Amino acid sequence: MRRPGRFLGGPLLTDYGHELRFGTFLTPSNQNPERVVGLTQLTEQSGLDLATFQDHPYQSAFFDTWTLLSYLAARTERITLAGNVLNLPLRQPAVLARSVASLDLLSGGRIELGLGAGAFWDAIEAMGGRRLTPGQSVQALTEAIEIIRGIWNTEERRALRINGEHYRVAGAKRGPAPAHPIEIWLGAYKPRMLRLVGRAADGWLPSVPYLSSLGDLARGNAIIDEAAAEAGRDPAAIRRLLNINGVFARSNNGFLNGPVDQWVEELAELALTEGISVFLLGTDHPEAIQRFAHEVAPAVRELVAAERSRPRPADAPGAALVTEPSAAEPASSQAPAASEQGQYERLGVAPTPDDGTRLHPRSRELLDEDTRPSRPESGPDVAYDDVSRALGQHLIDVHDHLRAELRRLRELIDQVRVGTLSAGEARSAINQMTLRQHNWSLGAYCASYCRVVTQHHTLEDDSVFPHLRAQEEALEPVIDRLTEEHQVIHRVLNDVDRALVEFISQPDDFAPLQEAVDVLTDVLLSHLSYEERELVEPLARYGFYEGQVRSLRRSPR
Repeated sequence: MRRPGRFLGGPLLTDYGHELRFGTFLTPSNQNPERVVGLTQLTEQSGLDLATFQDHPYQSAFFDTWTLLSYLAARTERITLAGNVLNLPLRQPAVLARSVASLDLLSGGRIELGLGAGAFWDAIEAMGGRRLTPGQSVQALTEAIEIIRGIWNTEERRALRINGEHYRVAGAKRGPAPAHPIEIWLGAYKPRMLRLVGRAADGWLPSVPYLSSLGDLARGNAIIDEAAAEAGRDPAAIRRLLNINGVFARSNNGFLNGPVDQWVEELAELALTEGISVFLLGTDHPEAIQRFAHEVAPAVRELVAAERSRPRPADAPGAALVTEPSAAEPASSQAPAASEQGQYERLGVAPTPDDGTRLHPRSRELLDEDTRPSRPESGPDVAYDDVSRALGQHLIDVHDHLRAELRRLRELIDQVRVGTLSAGEARSAINQMTLRQHNWSLGAYCASYCRVVTQHHTLEDDSVFPHLRAQEEALEPVIDRLTEEHQVIHRVLNDVDRALVEFISQPDDFAPLQEAVDVLTDVLLSHLSYEERELVEPLARYGFYEGQVRSLRRSPR
């Protein structure tokens, strides 16, 4: 495996923009029962996101992985758990679907489903499984995915009937539905399996030892993306995961065999140029888990965030993954009006204007927009460079993500309300979104979105705002007002939560939820525009935290 080249300053080739996650790939050895439990708990305690486990039911030295996952769900509190990957030929898909959904409900939405088409066929046959050719195994996996999703789809009233070549269900009852939209990740290497990922899966999960070179990632991404587009899916909605192995050493001895800084650079490059957003470290050593969690993961996140914030030319590779706003979208997501451009002409970054549209009469009084203070404009002597522009643009990019998700949430409510989309179809649409939320139901999707907004505001209140206060005293009235508006928005989010309770108990009555989401739309879009108008330029000068501008300007370009 060759070591990647340095990416800093270069184009982002295939960055799908997913939030980065880090976890472990543990051996389910049964020689010391408490060891794998302890390593899983260490994974959680160290701050990693997920723990995953091999599944070889024919291996007598291993725990049965599904039994282990069930036990670990009760011995952990936060971490996501998954098989990596479950051996489909020895796990009947309809039963597996109910097992996965049941454990997801019992664990509070902490289960994902990794699946494999099968390998080691002699051992599978010895356990009573069927030996399949490569083509047959792909077809069997295709049928299994359809069955699993069918069992989970409790919005469909009819019994599930699928008559496949390898698996069939003849009137199976549906349910239970999982507690969150469980992702199906496929371990895949060959074109037929990769095309299946593009058509029907939520994630691609290869392992570094089975890749001939890093070029396999680019080739796999191309096949997946093409298959997804042909199936009418957004290629960027498919998560890219990677099982990795490595050694922490003092000097560079090859890919992921060297000091922490080398690990950070190599993993960040895989995220930015190959689209990998989940890194699973194959190790059973506590020290390696802790170093990966405490030293590698935070630094990779920081480096990727800095690179993503750099401006990219419209014709750069990967730029096509950015969706342009459509003509039908509200003016709040379009280019700013000329009257609002003046103070930002020198910066070259345009805040998003507020077009004044309000969906509910209560919205204006909640924010009392006419009393908002403004910061003094920067003087003509202030100069900006590419780093400044990138820092200013970053806030707009984060806000645009919230705006896009808000539009999608509203579209789903509208379509279900007028009867052009069933609740089951709405569930499927949510499952295809770039930002996957952790609940199958429409109402819980709204709740998850509210949590995302709350987390964004908490980060600003606790970190960004104090930094800006310390840099420029004249910003204090604006920051005080923005902080007050965060509290207003949080109260509106609570109103949405209350409306969701009514929606769950009375799914035919959309009025309370519609009103709550209308008010949320009004106050959030108004606030985001005000915040951009007042803070994009200061952030360009001062960054989001102390020393950020200086640090980025020292980075190799």
